[in-house]
Amino acid sequence: MRKPVISERHRYTVRDLRRDNRSALLWALFSAQPCTRQDLGTATGLSPASVSTAIRELIAEGVVAEAGPLESDGGRPSVLLRMNPDYGQFIGIDVGETRISAEMFDLTMARLARAEHLLDPRRHGPELVADRIAQCHALLLDGADSQRSVIGVGVAVPGAVELDADGQVTVYGQSYGWDAVPLERLLRDRIGGEFPLLIDNGAKSLAQAELWFGAARGARRAVVCLIGSGAGASVITGGVTTAIEWGHTTIVAGGRRCRCGSHGCVEAYVGAEAILDRYGRPVPGGDEDAALTALVTSSSAEASTLLDETATYLGIGIANLINVFNPDRVILGGWAGQLLAERSFPLIERAAAEHALRHTFAATTITRGDLVPDPVALGAATLPLTHFLSPPP
Repeated sequence: MRKPVISERHRYTVRDLRRDNRSALLWALFSAQPCTRQDLGTATGLSPASVSTAIRELIAEGVVAEAGPLESDGGRPSVLLRMNPDYGQFIGIDVGETRISAEMFDLTMARLARAEHLLDPRRHGPELVADRIAQCHALLLDGADSQRSVIGVGVAVPGAVELDADGQVTVYGQSYGWDAVPLERLLRDRIGGEFPLLIDNGAKSLAQAELWFGAARGARRAVVCLIGSGAGASVITGGVTTAIEWGHTTIVAGGRRCRCGSHGCVEAYVGAEAILDRYGRPVPGGDEDAALTALVTSSSAEASTLLDETATYLGIGIANLINVFNPDRVILGGWAGQLLAERSFPLIERAAAEHALRHTFAATTITRGDLVPDPVALGAATLPLTHFLSPPP
């Protein structure tokens, strides 16, 4: 007689159950802290005994801490619980085209420290960028509380992130000139450690930050635009973020040459590098950020005309997103996106309305991201945090 095939679903063990209970409690506590054991039981559906057992273990490990009694009108007061901020640290790193920003957070995602390293936009060699990332990481550790350990590091990069045959992360970043760069290996060689090192797309990381902490909270479907030196976007559906190459969709047939090699891309008109190139005149400022800021605040008629055109192009690009994805929210983010929105938001919104389907546009809100100083680094830090709250089997 043939032996029956036992599916993975039927191999669920007591250890699996404990892991899942623990993860459910950590997510509930992280989302609603401070709260009581009773609150956690209600949120997770776990029995009082299961909650009590798991919380006792988490307190013993130092992951969870008691935050004092809950005020009571009578009887024994309940004890409030919270994530223990002294347990360890998460690091999020934003790899941009002109700078690398790194931030350190505790277990409650309170910001502890920040480090930054400027990049020459003409020099993005993998070894050089890996060195600069490691330097930012070291700067954060030098100023950190030595009693806390690093729980994990998340890195957000421009480009597509894939796994190679050995399960190592490789990055394809055309604007960087990267093709299958083994970034995970390069970074692990430099920063060492046994903690998780997780790498993802920058636009996707920004969307994750806005979903958890910012303007995308509560949205059914949202599109988050990341506009810096270039342009990218990520779509949020049902709490899941997906990066899309919006910056390399065409808005002008046969238009300006884009860094990707094509012509007429969104990025070729609304990215900071492209805006400054289109202006074609010297602009004060030591780097791209300062130069675009100077241009946006300039009183010259030429600058005003250029920026109005840029706002129109950006509105058309947003209209395409609205028509394709039917979001209830479009969020403008990225340092250049924030500058453009601050100056030209009504014009951006008007251009989007003129080029989107009326019914679809009416159901969409266009807004600005509200996270500072670096929401991409914050989103990158949610990568190891998610790994910590829901460790893989």
